Amino acid sequence: MRKINIGNMKKGLTVLLIVAAVVLGIFLWVKGAYNKMVTADEGVQAAWAQVENVYQRRADLIPNLVATVKGYAQHESETLENVVAARAKATQTLVDPSDLSEEAIARFNEAQGELSSALGRLLMIQENYPDLKANQNFLELQAQLEGTENRIATERMKFNEAAKAFNTGIRKFPDNIIASMFGFEKKAYFEAQAGTETAPKVEF
Repeated sequence: MRKINIGNMKKGLTVLLIVAAVVLGIFLWVKGAYNKMVTADEGVQAAWAQVENVYQRRADLIPNLVATVKGYAQHESETLENVVAARAKATQTLVDPSDLSEEAIARFNEAQGELSSALGRLLMIQENYPDLKANQNFLELQAQLEGTENRIATERMKFNEAAKAFNTGIRKFPDNIIASMFGFEKKAYFEAQAGTETAPKVEF
């Protein structure tokens, strides 16, 4: 009758347990790293949604602003038309939150920058129209616009911070291996451009 080698069985069981522990450790590490990146990615997308919200808030103010100015400055038709056209372009330039690439952010930033410039020129004409400058509705719209521009700057900064945290995370070793395996890619930032980082100046 063949004897069972207890020593070999113990060694085999030990090796099996070690392999299982290593596999489990790798699985838990991959799971943890992946979930961390998913959370960071969702944070970036949430920050982007806030950016879009505040820009939409600005766009929503423009029709009333244009209508108010038009009532006092009918001879400024070109300036008004430029604002309307810039608003249309800005609201049509959309970015897929799952594709926050440099090209997509740059297009969005450019369109919003053109609108900022057009708004700046529109607000400057009030100096030529004292009645417009004193109009209560115009003053209230200016105040709302100023508050919105401040929120835009804040949300852009928060988005950049979220994108930076995400980008740093997927570049660190060994998490960069998981990022490469699951297709996590670098997020673009908002960068200052002429006329885009400076909010239209609102003077009372």
